[in-house]
Amino acid sequence: MTAAAGRAAPGTPQRTSRGRRLTLLKVAAEPYLYLSPALILLSLVMFVPLVIGIGYAFQKLSLTDPFDRGWAGLDNFRTLAGDRHFWRALTNTLWWTMGSLFFQFFLGLGLALLLNRRFAGRRLVQALVFLPWAVPTFLSGLTWAWLFNPLIGPLPHWMAALGILSEPYNILADPDIAMWGPIAANVWFGIPFFAITLLAALQSIPKELYEAAAMDGATAWQMFTKITLSFLAPMIAITVLLRTIWIANFADLIFVMTGGGPANSTQIVASYIFTTAFRRLDFGYASAIAIVLLALLLAYALVLLSMRARLVRV
Repeated sequence: MTAAAGRAAPGTPQRTSRGRRLTLLKVAAEPYLYLSPALILLSLVMFVPLVIGIGYAFQKLSLTDPFDRGWAGLDNFRTLAGDRHFWRALTNTLWWTMGSLFFQFFLGLGLALLLNRRFAGRRLVQALVFLPWAVPTFLSGLTWAWLFNPLIGPLPHWMAALGILSEPYNILADPDIAMWGPIAANVWFGIPFFAITLLAALQSIPKELYEAAAMDGATAWQMFTKITLSFLAPMIAITVLLRTIWIANFADLIFVMTGGGPANSTQIVASYIFTTAFRRLDFGYASAIAIVLLALLLAYALVLLSMRARLVRV
């Protein structure tokens, strides 16, 4: 048998399968080719700064001591482990995040359930729901700071009349309860997010399910727990995940209203990172704090996403 005879002739199964693989490879790569400009832009905007920030965390990079630079290894993280201000900020972050999230979610869910019903003026109410979300954060924080000021704001006088305060005074100056001021502002700011997203999920639930449940004699509470919450569970999981990450990184209201005070009582990790980087000018240590916050939020996201995957399967 000659060498030419041993080669695969055109149209043989071997060459046909190779051509199919090349065709499938081209089809699979085509979407990424179209997306490549956006992927390159995202890489430059997101991943390059992330890699640089991670590198800073392992270096000495303080502008107050420009001659003491170089590789620091894990020194920044060792310092962080004994930093009582960081642990205070982490505790405040949990309080700030969970307090804001609790009221935002339940008030947003109640508003979504209300807007899912037909009533006079519903369209106007739906438009007004967007209002807090449209107001700039700086203006929101400034307005709420004025509201808590007893000289020009009504809130201290109302709270004193209700017996919440012994006398009208600015709670933002009280280390024991100052955190509730930014939390109140953040709840007002974040309710529209839950209201809008949960309303969209509510409107996607088939009405036939409620009609069938009513014919079977189910109560309103049973329909809410068995039908409404079952359909809302995956959406609740993803909205809670997103909002938790946003709140934990959201220090704008705290900067405007309290600046992290009094006595660091409202200092959260996000504001502590800003203070360390742009007031103490220690970018290496600030990057180490940011890496720890990133790791904590990633761990939280993985746990919640695994829970959501189970809810979707169910």
